[in-house]
Amino acid sequence: MNDTAKTDLSDLPSVHFLLEQDVVADLIVDHGRDLVTDSIRETLQSLRDEIPVAKKSPDISTAAIIRRLARRLDQISQPSLRPVFNLTGTVLHTNLGRAPLPAEAIEAMSRVAAGASNLEFDLGRGKRGDRDDHLESLVCRLTGAEAATVVNNNAAAVLLTLNSLANRKEVAVSRGELIEIGGAFRIPDIMARAGCKLHEVGTTNRTHLKDFAAAISPKSAMLMKVHTSNYEVQGFTAEVPEHDLATLAHEHDLSFVVDLGSGTLADLTRFGLPAEPTPNQSFADGADVVTFSGDKLLGGPQCGIIAGRADLIAKIKKNPMKRALRVDKMTIAALEAIFRLYLNPDHLAQKIPALRLLSRPQEEIRAMANSLVPHLAAALDGEAEVSVIDSFSQIGSGALPVDTLPSAALAISPTSGGSVGRQLKRLAAAFRALPVPVIGRIHEDQLLFDIRCLEDSTIFVEQLSSLNNS
Repeated sequence: MNDTAKTDLSDLPSVHFLLEQDVVADLIVDHGRDLVTDSIRETLQSLRDEIPVAKKSPDISTAAIIRRLARRLDQISQPSLRPVFNLTGTVLHTNLGRAPLPAEAIEAMSRVAAGASNLEFDLGRGKRGDRDDHLESLVCRLTGAEAATVVNNNAAAVLLTLNSLANRKEVAVSRGELIEIGGAFRIPDIMARAGCKLHEVGTTNRTHLKDFAAAISPKSAMLMKVHTSNYEVQGFTAEVPEHDLATLAHEHDLSFVVDLGSGTLADLTRFGLPAEPTPNQSFADGADVVTFSGDKLLGGPQCGIIAGRADLIAKIKKNPMKRALRVDKMTIAALEAIFRLYLNPDHLAQKIPALRLLSRPQEEIRAMANSLVPHLAAALDGEAEVSVIDSFSQIGSGALPVDTLPSAALAISPTSGGSVGRQLKRLAAAFRALPVPVIGRIHEDQLLFDIRCLEDSTIFVEQLSSLNNS
């Protein structure tokens, strides 16, 4: 440490001195004395760390330190979880929160969050009730199941089902369905944690009914089919139809379970989307239990839905793990609102944001993109050119992985000198630093903003004036 650094360090004001400043008194009113005091200590320590190694001594005047303090307090006060503009082209983006909720679900959550509710209270009998009662009849009506329960996500639904129905027993699954999804969720690992023994049958690309038949033994508890929602095997392939698997399972007094993964309650072809299997189809084919997600194609909150035969669902509900995996009142309120919307399928495309965004016409998306070009070009004047290009959106969250949706994107191409890669990263960071961060993707020397998920551009346009200062 040189003498200048020592002198600078000795010139730093004390915590007490800073607390006595009028501007800091205002910060105390806004943030509280304890937080301001801690932040002063942290600000001073950061300067102590910076001064010895800085090429140019930082400004340590009282005013400059208070400015640093104010910035630190602003950062602390900012919520970590914030709304963003999802312009990545992936509609159900796991990292960006998956399905946006409809107004009805948000209102339902707000109502029960504000105070007491009959979460586990039977208003008719005046006695304790079951939180599943708010959802079970709706799930059964919409899927054709006899009974149902809900847990906090579909991974939990699979885990709970396996542990309840096949603990210490074997479960036969095709090798081509031993999926891994985001977060290192692997079917073999889940089975091990559930206390089951995986019995792999067939090969990666071809599995036949005889393979399942050969796997059945006195140790068997279940035949399971896992919908490969996040990839697709093409070419020389074969898989066993659900109806045949159900028949084989029942001939041997085994349960047949189908994990649909993303799951949907609607015929997606009605909205011009690729077909996706539904719980109704699985039950029609003879499935005993079906599990699926609530926050993907269904368009609801994060949860896992388990539906099926009444005796099996009752067994699942009695599992002690059910309490650890149960959902809270806000999830139940949102999911009930979602299910009620599905009772009127003619209005789903308007009511469920996920379906509305997925079925949005390319012409409408392109018109929105064209309207944004002059605003974006003005904000990026001299830094980049802006154009509209055809693009393809993805459904996301593992749903229909090989299917894309025609879309349109704003393409930002840097024009100033220097490395294109560095300029693109800087531009992407600047957009992420806006009051409502804008998340796009970098592709082929361009920063792309797919406009499929941008329905109201008001805030997007208004905040572009902050781009140069972000």
